[in-house]
Amino acid sequence: MKKGKILFENLGTWIIVAMFLGIIVGGVMGKNASIFAPLGDIFMTLLKMVVIPLVTFSIITGAASIGNSKSAGKIGIATFVYYLSTTAVAVVVALILGQLFKPGTGLPMEQIKSIFSNEYANKGTVPGFWETIKGIIPANPIASLVQGNILQILFFSLFFGFGIASLKEEQKELLTKVFNAITDALIFVIMKIMYIAPIGVFALMADAVGTFGYNILGLLVKLLVIYVIGLLLQAFGVYSLALKLFSKTPVKKFFSKIYKVQLFALSTSSSMATLPINMETCEEELNVSKETTSFVLPLGATINMDGNAIYYALVACFFAQMFGIKLGMAQYLAIIFTATVGSIGQAGVPGPSLLVVAVLLSANIPIVGLPLLFGVDRLFDMMRTAVNVTGDASCAVIVDRLKE
Repeated sequence: MKKGKILFENLGTWIIVAMFLGIIVGGVMGKNASIFAPLGDIFMTLLKMVVIPLVTFSIITGAASIGNSKSAGKIGIATFVYYLSTTAVAVVVALILGQLFKPGTGLPMEQIKSIFSNEYANKGTVPGFWETIKGIIPANPIASLVQGNILQILFFSLFFGFGIASLKEEQKELLTKVFNAITDALIFVIMKIMYIAPIGVFALMADAVGTFGYNILGLLVKLLVIYVIGLLLQAFGVYSLALKLFSKTPVKKFFSKIYKVQLFALSTSSSMATLPINMETCEEELNVSKETTSFVLPLGATINMDGNAIYYALVACFFAQMFGIKLGMAQYLAIIFTATVGSIGQAGVPGPSLLVVAVLLSANIPIVGLPLLFGVDRLFDMMRTAVNVTGDASCAVIVDRLKE
């Protein structure tokens, strides 16, 4: 175990080295860097292999532990309120930045008309209230596990955990020990997988840089810069203020410990893949109780997507300005609602998000230019994931104080 701890402590340094090597190799080799893609795919597949069972058993044990405590309701409500509030703030921040800096103006239309497409026109249907509720409740929890339906797994695991908390003491203790042991075994597997993390990070970065290069980014550099400003405001402004007001953890200490989690999220573009290292950091270095991390962090990796919410709102401004559409209060409210509620339902895995289609449609903004962004979505995805996991960790630190 000591060897594993040393690896974990040095992981941030190795990831930084691997990222820069990947960027350099990708830039030099160009599209030939795709030869490294299988290594990155293997690494991500290994993580995904463990993530679904880890989320399931972590939520069950976390809900069982919290469900039996006097502060159970307070912790659950505080977690959901924090996630919803920070997501709503993220959308508002993005809309303000979009109106101040106007990323969609001054873009030469003739350069991008050739890639405009209606391919995504029928993929942005906003589900109704009852469709959303029915989609969260699993008819068959086993099928949900097999299919990897995170929201349904989350729903069942929470109820199952609370059910365990209601049992007689000896029954509850037996089941809790079993599920805790399974969680520990899965964490052991994760720690072993982490031995190849730098190799996986190097391969992912080399492939991304080699595939996309820097040319297409020239068209979107203004949007990217404004997006980075929004993410920085959310991460170092909103979360810092929340930590200062509602926790005893110094802001400086929090960010000095969470940086390796941010780097890992940056390279994998997956909140779920980053979950094990986030749990380890919160427990070992930020002194958050296991009960809290087991409940708050898997929940956050599923529903807390502040970085995504900023992206959706900023893209809405981008295309509205590009097509000369003036947004009114009704459109702003539609964007805020759709981006906030919709981002909660996004799975914490990498890849282009079609929820942005729903956000655009809700405000009657043309979606024909979306392929322009999907081509470089990985670059945006990396950064928004780093913010997402930072929000998860800040929530764990704040909510853990409620148990005192």
